[in-house]
Amino acid sequence: MKLTTTQLLKKRTLLFVSMMVVCSSFAAACSSPAPSPGPASAPAAAGKEEPKAPAKPTEIKVMADYTIAQPPSPDNQVQKEFEKRTNTKLTVTWVPGGDYADRVNVALAAGDIADLIKIPNITTPLFRQMVKQGAFWDLTPYIKNYPNLMAIDPKIWNNTKIDGKSFAVPAGRPLNGGGFFSIRKDWLDKLGLKMPTNLDELYTVLKAFKDNAPDGKKDTTGFTMRGGSGVFEEVFTGTVGKWKEKDGKLVNMTLEPEMKEALIYVSKLYKEGLIPQDFPVLKENQYWELATSGRAGLTSETPEALFRYTMDQWKKDPKVEWTPMLSLAPKAGGKAYVPQATGFNGVLAIPKTVPEDKMKAILKFVDYGSGGEGLDLTLYGIKDVHYSIVDGQKIANDKAVADSVGTASWGKMFSTPVLDLWQYAAGMPKEVYQRNMKLAEEKAKISTPDPAIGLVSDTELKMGADYTKKIADMKTQTIIGKISLDDWDKYVDSLKKDPNYTKITEEINAEYKNRLAQK
Repeated sequence: MKLTTTQLLKKRTLLFVSMMVVCSSFAAACSSPAPSPGPASAPAAAGKEEPKAPAKPTEIKVMADYTIAQPPSPDNQVQKEFEKRTNTKLTVTWVPGGDYADRVNVALAAGDIADLIKIPNITTPLFRQMVKQGAFWDLTPYIKNYPNLMAIDPKIWNNTKIDGKSFAVPAGRPLNGGGFFSIRKDWLDKLGLKMPTNLDELYTVLKAFKDNAPDGKKDTTGFTMRGGSGVFEEVFTGTVGKWKEKDGKLVNMTLEPEMKEALIYVSKLYKEGLIPQDFPVLKENQYWELATSGRAGLTSETPEALFRYTMDQWKKDPKVEWTPMLSLAPKAGGKAYVPQATGFNGVLAIPKTVPEDKMKAILKFVDYGSGGEGLDLTLYGIKDVHYSIVDGQKIANDKAVADSVGTASWGKMFSTPVLDLWQYAAGMPKEVYQRNMKLAEEKAKISTPDPAIGLVSDTELKMGADYTKKIADMKTQTIIGKISLDDWDKYVDSLKKDPNYTKITEEINAEYKNRLAQK
């Protein structure tokens, strides 16, 4: 039975639950820790079996990313609780999210691989190469023994398979309601503007934002450019990423006219000062500084992170109203677009250097943190330590902040596909949460998936990074006017004639055909 937003709100008791400024947190109430071992037993009576000594804790080295100000410390109570409940001894190497992909490649190349390592994407070239060399466990025969892992959507498992097998556990996430454009609705209201439904209307809104500076800032722009030109490109091309299904085949939209239209649009925004003039070199905190200082009225983020980042701005001025947008069409009458997520945030792999018994213990650890009381611990921490329950609702405290509880830390090494993961943040008013849930439900009806999730081309694994870098550079130069549109056209023509680049499309389509045949 499908729950209404109100029923879900009551059932999951998700109001006022996650960390302030630290991370998002969603799930059901946390149960009590496992009981401690009792006092030492007396010597066994004659004829009775001697009680077994407690099993020695499994030592697990973990490498995972974090996306908050500070990672959990080795002695924080959440880690200790995980160790107690799962009979493990954890040594976690936390790496900042922005540096994580590079650090993983260094670790893989050096052979310095943790017992449980988070891989940023199932298509990570070096990881796939090492899988084919037999460096990681094929988990396919074992997963059926772990109920929380089996509960992950089969579509997500399929999207993370290599040659039809599961060499990693997906860090599951919801498919819908994630990152997209968000806008200052109070600015729209102040200027008498309607919510834009297509990119032409959005241009009008951004220009009004800059020209009228609703927060009174002289250097007001329109869009922060968080997500770069890619967020506009996907609206124009109507797909997530560069591949789009047409007549049963995948087409590389980088080479299509819609991409050029996107570059023309973003170039116009740049020339008119509707996006930051230094956008190619902006860092993460600078996007948010633009948004929260009242100098930009459009950004791109998940609803929960949007609220976390802008909560202080809202508290200082309750009239500030950031609102997630439902969708955008490329032009009036065009198809509304909102992206569907991949369903996972990286994958968790176990190297073959780990013995089979220990591999099973690691899977048990991952399974524990991916459901039930383990997921509660992942997202909320410990009851009466990190949160309390008031009127049936969880209220996080400063200890939760200090111990970095939530999906931006512990949740990185577990599957957390709870329905409203991206819709709630600490301190969010009930009406905002309900609005976000309603929008998520509407987005799910029209969202567009990436048809090429998990598909790989051997040629792209070897040469794709160079192509990606060059294409991104050409896009940026086109937007800022360093090269002309004719130069872009010539570059696209060169890619169409490049045998290696053409081979990537052929190989991706061969993989796509095989996937369709397996359904």
